[in-house]
Amino acid sequence: MITEIIGWLGVALGVSVSIPQLVKSLRARSTKGLSKHTYQLLFGAISCYLIRAIAVKEPVFIVSNSAGLVVTTAILYLFRRFPTEE
Repeated sequence: MITEIIGWLGVALGVSVSIPQLVKSLRARSTKGLSKHTYQLLFGAISCYLIRAIAVKEPVFIVSNSAGLVVTTAILYLFRRFPTEE
């Protein structure tokens, strides 16, 4: 029971990590200072974790990785919407 609560707390913390960056980039209409390559790698890693979570039917990891994938995809979209000079 306690480990289940800790798992869901981890989901909340993990999902909240990239949200401030997403909000900041939306407000500034810029991805300046962000590493596109890092978010591309993160997308790949989260996708792999999600596939594994679905295979083992682990709800905590399915929710956390799904949410992380949504936020990461949104940030990657912002790189297209607000390109920076490199």
